[in-house]
Amino acid sequence: MSVQVEKLEHNMVKLTVEVPAEELDKAIMKVFNKQKKDFNIPGFRKGKVPYVMIEKMYGPSIFYNDAADDLLQATYEDAVKESGEEIVSTPKVDLVQIEKGKPFIYSAEVAVKPPVTLPDYKGVEVTKVETEVTGKDIEEALDRERENNARQVSVDREIKDGDTAVIDFDGYCDGKQFDGGKAEDYSLVIGSHSFVDNFEDQLIGHKPGEELDVVVTFPENYQEKSLAGKEATFKTKIKEVKEKQLPEADDEFAQDVSEFDTLDEYKDSLKKKIAESKEKNAKAAQQEEALRKVAEKAEMDIPDAMIDTQVRSMINEIEQNLAQQGIPMSMYYQYTGTTEDSLKEQYRDSAIDTIRQTLVLDAIADAEKIEVSDDEIDDELKKMAESYGMDPKTLLEVARDEDKKNIRNDKKHQKALDLLLESAVVVDAPEEKSKDEKEEKKAPAKKKATKKKAEAKAEEAPAEEAKADDAEAKAEEAPSEEEK
Repeated sequence: MSVQVEKLEHNMVKLTVEVPAEELDKAIMKVFNKQKKDFNIPGFRKGKVPYVMIEKMYGPSIFYNDAADDLLQATYEDAVKESGEEIVSTPKVDLVQIEKGKPFIYSAEVAVKPPVTLPDYKGVEVTKVETEVTGKDIEEALDRERENNARQVSVDREIKDGDTAVIDFDGYCDGKQFDGGKAEDYSLVIGSHSFVDNFEDQLIGHKPGEELDVVVTFPENYQEKSLAGKEATFKTKIKEVKEKQLPEADDEFAQDVSEFDTLDEYKDSLKKKIAESKEKNAKAAQQEEALRKVAEKAEMDIPDAMIDTQVRSMINEIEQNLAQQGIPMSMYYQYTGTTEDSLKEQYRDSAIDTIRQTLVLDAIADAEKIEVSDDEIDDELKKMAESYGMDPKTLLEVARDEDKKNIRNDKKHQKALDLLLESAVVVDAPEEKSKDEKEEKKAPAKKKATKKKAEAKAEEAPAEEAKADDAEAKAEEAPSEEEK
């Protein structure tokens, strides 16, 4: 196999890969042997049709596509290694030549890791974060624990906000049922806003056993186009109402949820945990602030293919998280009123920020010659084994090179972040200006104009009004931050 590298603009390269003809012939025969059982030709038993007969009837290219797929899978990673390039995107592949008896040639356009010009990254100002634990913090933590231990109790009364309603519903649009609009024994938390429009609000005030029509309007950008912007009626039956009941905060509660005998002891332990959490969060916030400021000033040319790959990775993560909950991506699009394209656009800026910050951390690690030893990687794997309840030796044995590489990169980045914060300058948060100060800044005192200047201003007034009208029109057309 040979690989040629052609440098393109904006940190893109084109790899042209040539695979020997005998490898292509082997791939074709492998596909033939896998698929020959699917061919029925008179005069031959199933699975016994010779290759030359299939080639004669269907043409020599009958197995080309599958053979090409197999060869791409088998050769691409080796081609990347041979190229010596640091690839940071999925490839855009084109088949250049595929013909039995000749070399298999394909090209792959890919993004490569862009170089970074760092600003001065030491002495960056970061905002002081308050870490004092207050009585309110402890009470809120205690209330959350009570919430976690709350019971759902059936009640025979009208639905209130915060209740859980067990309902049957059947949706109709234009007088017809629609897919995904029907369910039985569905537990809906009132106030969760998990249902479209004001569905939940219309249940408030109704009792178990009651039936009602819930009328809602789907958003204009609803995923299911046949429902977008339309009114729908859900025939709904309320089967049960559940009320959340919290346990009393006393010594008995402390004994149930902790190893402590008294509520005061339990509160002391909560205070300690809150303090540790605040310190950890403060450090993370300051590191993030320092990194963001450095990344904003760093110079780099990020190729679009790299951004697209990062966006795809972020959406894949959403898809995997939903799949673990048994929710298909199509349902996510339907209930959020988004599409794949709109989701990609939504995550693009975040993807760019992630890439910029990752490249900056890589550049700082290189500049500071930050290293991660094999012992550090083994220690991290042992911690992971403990969290998974595995034998550390087993995880050390099964860990792949790719896993170790990712751990090494993560540790390098963490060391770079630690260095950024160690050299940072902590400053107090800017004081909030009073309402009067803000109003004064918005409306500075006007200077008196001379007669000539006043006349000139009067002549310019229509043009200024036109500009103002135009600006207002544009403002009305622009989507709000919430719409974005």
